[in-house]
Parts: sequence; C-alpha cells; structure tokens
Amino acid sequence: MLSINPNTTPIPQLFGYLTGSVGPRPIAFASTINAYGEVNLAPFSFFNVFGANPPIVVFSPARAGRTNTTKNTLDNVYEIPEVVINVVNYDIVQQMSLSSTAYEKGVNEFVKAGLTQIPSIIIRPPRVAESPIQMECKVVEIKPLGDQGGAGNLVICEVAHIHIKEEVLDDDGLINPLKLDQVARLGGNWYSRANQGLFEVPKPVANLGIGVDQIPKTITQLEALDGNDLGKLGTIPVIPTTEEVDNFLDKNIKNLSSIDLIAEAKSYLEQNKIVDAWMLLIHYNNKTV
Repeated sequence: MLSINPNTTPIPQLFGYLTGSVGPRPIAFASTINAYGEVNLAPFSFFNVFGANPPIVVFSPARAGRTNTTKNTLDNVYEIPEVVINVVNYDIVQQMSLSSTAYEKGVNEFVKAGLTQIPSIIIRPPRVAESPIQMECKVVEIKPLGDQGGAGNLVICEVAHIHIKEEVLDDDGLINPLKLDQVARLGGNWYSRANQGLFEVPKPVANLGIGVDQIPKTITQLEALDGNDLGKLGTIPVIPTTEEVDNFLDKNIKNLSSIDLIAEAKSYLEQNKIVDAWMLLIHYNNKTV
C-alpha cells in the first residue's frame, strides 16, 4: 500500500490524492460581487450543506498552490459578504468549467461562459438563470485555514432564499435527482453525472479561452448547439484563421450542405475535437455571411 506523508508531499501531488480520494463532491457555482459592482462567477467543489436550522452551506476558495494568491470570489465576499450558490446540472457543466478559467479581475464570467445574469431578491450578487436551483446566501463567517498556497478558506453562509425550477420537482413537490441531473467533481478531469455515471471535462487552464461572447452570433444562434457545445467552443485561445480552415477542409467536407456541416461539427464536439469543430463552423459561417 502506498503511504503518503502530507508534510513531505508536494502540494499539487497532495491535492491530487485528496481530490481523487474524496468524491464525488458537489459543486458550488458561486456568484459574487465586489465593492465596485463587478460580478464574478466561479465553481468550487470544496462544498456542502451543514445544517437546516439555521440553513448553512459552506464552500472553500483555496489559495493558489503555486502563487499563493487568493480567488476573486474570496476577495469579493470579504468586501460584500453575500453569495449565490447556483447548483450545477449536466446542461451547464461545460459553461461552468469554462468559467473556472483564470480570467483577469473585473472580467464577468457570466459573459465569458454565455450564462444569463438575473437579479436576486434578497442580496446583491446575481443568479445564474440556467441553474435549476439557486440559493441566495449571507456570509456568516470566513475562516482561513492557513496562509500558504493550497490553504482553504471556509466561507460559512446562511441561506436567505432558495429558487427551485419546478421541472426538477416530483409529484410531491420534492427534488427529483433524476430530473435534476446534478453533476459532481472527482479528481483530475473526472466528473460524475447523477443519471449516467462518470465523464471527463478537460480543464481550461492551459490558456485563456476566448469565451462564448467571442463566438460569432451566426454560430451561437444555431439551434443544434446547446450551452455545453458553446462552452466547449469558448475554451480555445484563438479562433482558427480562414487559411487554417482551408488547409483543414477536404473536397468532400467543402461540398457538405449547411445542415450536414453543423451535424458534423456537433459530432466533433461530442468527441471533444473542439478545433476540428471550429474548422467546420467557420466554414459554415463563411458560407452564410
């Protein structure tokens, strides 16, 4: 049996062992706001519910392991001690993942991820309209667990208001986990889907993705592409050039109808061949513009 001494194990390796061992972990898709009114949206899998009277949820934005910097979410709740915990289901998992990209402070991840901001009732941070369950919370306490890279910060929140979409309820008015289709986090790129088991979402951390907001409208408005498709398309650092597209396409693909081009691009996205999908969609875009 492998024996691990946390005191002598590099933090990234220790992080991998811990997150691979404890799971599936629920995801707090946290929307916050700073003193200047700038909105931030980020996912955290160090999260759970810890009581009903009062209703308490806790999540932990950890310090960066390599740079020891704090997350914008943590900075925001110190300034404005309010947060919306948006539940993540499969329909928005790719957009949620895209929002975890390390965009500069002040960049609105709602916009980058192509998600819809709607106002809360009790607190200032907005909610994610696409999320099936949204909990408006007041921050009760922030408890730092250390001051070095990888240290957690417990954000203890009291739930002030809950919004639940009726389509995830059963006939008795209770949340139906099959209808909710919730996703949870494991180690590495692995996630768990309530309805179907394990799947992978490559981490968008190597480069800053362009975001859904930079995808041409002729593509974002295609009925065949859902939020997860757009989330994948938003992860590339730059859009391929027309020359790159011409070099990629063979004669058979060039002669495909628009409907077949979109269907083929959708197939590529399902296989996580994101650049290949872009090639077809740019060709489609050039044909229709």
